Amino acid sequence: MNRRNFIQTTSLTLGTLVLSGKELLANILAENPYKMRDLRGGVGVFTERGGTIAYLTTKKGMAVVDSQFPEQSKHLIDELKKLSEKPIQLLINTHHHGDHSGGNISFKGLVQHVVAHENSLKNQQITAQKQKSEDKQLYPDVTFSDTWKQKVGKESIKAHYFGAGHTNGDSFIHFEHANIVHTGDLVFNRRYPFVDRSAGANIKSWIAVLDKALATFDNETIFVFGHAFDPEKITGNKNDIRVFQDYLSKLLIFIESEMKAGKTKEEILKIVAIPGVTEMKGDGIVRSIQSAYEELGGM
Repeated sequence: MNRRNFIQTTSLTLGTLVLSGKELLANILAENPYKMRDLRGGVGVFTERGGTIAYLTTKKGMAVVDSQFPEQSKHLIDELKKLSEKPIQLLINTHHHGDHSGGNISFKGLVQHVVAHENSLKNQQITAQKQKSEDKQLYPDVTFSDTWKQKVGKESIKAHYFGAGHTNGDSFIHFEHANIVHTGDLVFNRRYPFVDRSAGANIKSWIAVLDKALATFDNETIFVFGHAFDPEKITGNKNDIRVFQDYLSKLLIFIESEMKAGKTKEEILKIVAIPGVTEMKGDGIVRSIQSAYEELGGM
């Protein structure tokens, strides 16, 4: 074989290998589009489509925080059954949104109790009634106003409600022994958030809620975020919370200054960046700006 033919043949062979590798990866992702990752102390995270799920496995039983959608929650349940034959004692919702509670229905008949803040339950019921999807819900049967706590095996799980934020029913869920906190959508890591004013969201209160979280949990705490711009960065530390809190603060200050300067709503909604904010990404800044404008009294 001459040199030219050798190069052509080798190139074709390598190209075939590369293509086969891509096809193999695509097939793997198609068969298993979700990820499970252990953190520590029996706590891990599950991601597929929707808000991040946290799960706990112990010798006595299991617990799950949030449920994404029905299809995704079934994937999670199948994987949990591979890890343990123990019962799922608790399903805890950080809040009511469908990408965090829509998969509750998959746990019907499997979980002993579903837990959420009292406002989260009300919001879930109201939303289901509007959407005529009551038959697709598994509502919380245990609710709380400020805090709630229960042990699963040797792990102690505590829920904290610090006030309105992303909605009026969001909670932090703390696996105390592992020292891991699921923030739900109270933290969007480097991603513009959804501010659900229809469900009682309040940005000013949200900033105060994050202050309480920073004071309550320590520097060794691992935080699990509801969403992140980089899907690999759904866990983090207090600095990540401060970055998000700083965005909310700068958002309110800037929109208020624009309103005082006489800018119209149309002009304000055309804003594409908040001064001093460099780490937030995504396509949701308009939602944040409109929510801030309305909260500050704009019509």
